[in-house]
Amino acid sequence: MRIVITGATGNVGTALLHALDTGEDDLLGLARRLPDTTAAPYRAARWSTLDVGDVAGRAKLTGLAEGADTLVHLAWAISPERGDPPMWRTNDHGTRNVLAAVAAAGVPHLVVLSSVAAYGPAPRWEKVSEQWPCDGIATSAYSRGKAGLETLLDRFEESHPEIGVARLRPCAILQRRAAGEFERWLLGPAVPSGVVGRRWLPIPLWADLRAQAVHSADVAEAIRLILEKRFTGAVNLAAPGVLSADALTGLLGGIRVPAPRSLVRVAAHAAWRTGALPLHPGWLDLADGAPLVDTTLAETALGWQPRYDAASAVAELVAGLRSGDGAASPPLAPPRGHGFLSRLRSLARGKPSHQSQS
Repeated sequence: MRIVITGATGNVGTALLHALDTGEDDLLGLARRLPDTTAAPYRAARWSTLDVGDVAGRAKLTGLAEGADTLVHLAWAISPERGDPPMWRTNDHGTRNVLAAVAAAGVPHLVVLSSVAAYGPAPRWEKVSEQWPCDGIATSAYSRGKAGLETLLDRFEESHPEIGVARLRPCAILQRRAAGEFERWLLGPAVPSGVVGRRWLPIPLWADLRAQAVHSADVAEAIRLILEKRFTGAVNLAAPGVLSADALTGLLGGIRVPAPRSLVRVAAHAAWRTGALPLHPGWLDLADGAPLVDTTLAETALGWQPRYDAASAVAELVAGLRSGDGAASPPLAPPRGHGFLSRLRSLARGKPSHQSQS
C-alpha cells in the first residue's frame, strides 16, 4: 500500500514506522521538522516537510496524498512551547486541511488519532464503550480539541460517505523513546529527570485518581491492523490494568503525599505561571475527569492483543526518563542544555514555558 503519515516523527508516528518497516509498503512521512532520515525507523519512509496548519500547505498536502491508499493523521500539538505555532492552528486548522486534502485527492481510507480525552465525564470506575458522548472536559484545551476533532470527522463522514474513516481513541500513550518529549512536557527546568524513580521523591496526588495507559508499540499495532483490515469506525485502546494513585506513585518511585485535587491544581497553576514547571493544571483536570475505556471492540474486531500492561508502559517511560532516552527526531530528541546554570536562567524568566491549556 501507499501510506501517507502526518506527524510521522512523533511518539505514535515513530512507533508506527517501526511497525511498518517491512519494505512491503510505500511510506511517506510528513512533518514540520524532519528527523534523521538515515536512522531507524525513519529510514523506512520517504519524507516531505509540511506544516499541516499552514494554509499554503493544503495544496501541497493534496498533491502528496494523490494516489495514496490510506492517510494516517497523527499530527497534533499536545503541549506546545511558547515559540511553537499556536495549538489551535495545528490541531483545528491542520485537521481541516488534512480532511480537505483527503477529499480532493480521493484517498479512500483515512485513519485519525483521536483520544479518550474526547469523551465527556462518566461514572468514576465505569469503563465506557465507543458510543459514549464525545463532549470533552470543559477545563482542558486538549480535551476540547479532541472533542472538536470528533465533530469534524462526523461532518466529514456525512459529506464524504465514499471515504472510510477510522478513529482511534487511546488513553495515555507511553514508550521509552518518548522520554525526551515527556520530560519537556512534565518536568522542565525545575525538576531534573534523574530524580524520577527516586524513593524519596514526594508526589502529591489525590486519593481517587485512576489512570489507564497504553504502550506506543501497541497503538502502532492497532493502526497496522486497521490498515490491514480496512477497518472503519471508532475504537478504544488501553492496556490491561487500571492504576490507582498509590500504584502510579509506586511506579514513579516516590512517596505519595495525600492532597486534595483542588490544592494540587492551585500549586500546578502557580508552577506553570512562573515557568517552574511546564505542566498546565488543565492536564490535571483531564486526568481526573477522563473516563476509563473498554477495549472489547479492539480485541474482537481487530484481533488486537496488547503486549504491555499499563504498569509496564509507565515503568518503561520512567526508565527512559532516568536514562535520558529519546529518538532521532526533533519531537522525541532528549533535552539538551539542562545543566544547573541553564536551569537557573530558565527559572529566572518567571514566565510560562508552554502555551496555556485552559
